[in-house]
Amino acid sequence: MSTGYFSSPHFPVTASVATMMRQVLLALLPGVVCMTWYFGPGVIANLLLAATTALVAEAAMLSLRGKPVSSTLVDGSALVTGVLLALALPPLAPWWIPVIGSLFAIIVAKQLYGGLGFNPFNPAMIGYVVLLISFPRELTLWPAPHPGLGLADTFNLVFFNTLPAGLELDAITRATPMDSVKIGIGLERSISTLQAGELFGLIGASSWEWINLWFLAGGLWLLKMRVIHWQIPLGMLTALAGMALIFSLLDPETYTSPAFQLFSGAAMLGAFFIATDPVSASTTPTGRLVYGAGIGILTYIIRHWGGYPEGIAFAVLLMNMAAPTIDHYTQPRVFGKNGDQS
Repeated sequence: MSTGYFSSPHFPVTASVATMMRQVLLALLPGVVCMTWYFGPGVIANLLLAATTALVAEAAMLSLRGKPVSSTLVDGSALVTGVLLALALPPLAPWWIPVIGSLFAIIVAKQLYGGLGFNPFNPAMIGYVVLLISFPRELTLWPAPHPGLGLADTFNLVFFNTLPAGLELDAITRATPMDSVKIGIGLERSISTLQAGELFGLIGASSWEWINLWFLAGGLWLLKMRVIHWQIPLGMLTALAGMALIFSLLDPETYTSPAFQLFSGAAMLGAFFIATDPVSASTTPTGRLVYGAGIGILTYIIRHWGGYPEGIAFAVLLMNMAAPTIDHYTQPRVFGKNGDQS
């Protein structure tokens, strides 16, 4: 008789949803600290606004649907949704950006489908994409690393759109490295020319390589704790690196290296914390590999040829749509089928 650790279809039998969500939040902490170090207290402001809104929206919808509020709210899923959305948003975005995104993620993408376990799409990514399409300017307000804004100045900018006298917003914000590379290549600048500037660090985008390393560390800890399955991160990162390797070998002056692709933008956050959502992702072992690889390929395509510098959110949502079909065609062989007793 089997004593396997995992129960069908999603969760380890030894861990509750609340326990898993607490572990996810704990694993995110190193990356959050690193982002705050580089981009300032606006990261914390986004986290507080998005998380609080997510919890309030969840409680309100549960009440309206006649569902138990306190016992459901403590599972932590709404909190994780708010936190993941906040980490995708620029730290200098106005206060209403994380609020609107969280409201849409919880109310429309989660609760209107029936709540946890019934949503076909990743709620945090739905919220982010809605914001990106609806408010593209506000989604570009990424500061340069160490922008020099203190807590009070950040508070005034986020909530009242005011800066200290003599300081302009353009002086403290800049395009992300992914966006700068995309623009530079569009202007027919070579990768070697771009690499000579401050966009590139040791292995990835400047500052973002460290953020990705800490999210990688958190993700590996989740794998060790068996909170997530290894197939989706491996499939996504291998496919993303493979695409980058092929095109960088064909034309190294037009396409960035695999290391840059893996340690820039939201690659590690996406691979370990977003793509592994147990509800909207594939659930079969082979299906998870295919699902992850699809996200990696689509991410690379969008990053290089799409209209946005980062493609993880769109890639995840597109593969969410494909997940049921992937699972249908990757079901494992059932013991005893066709008379097989071996």
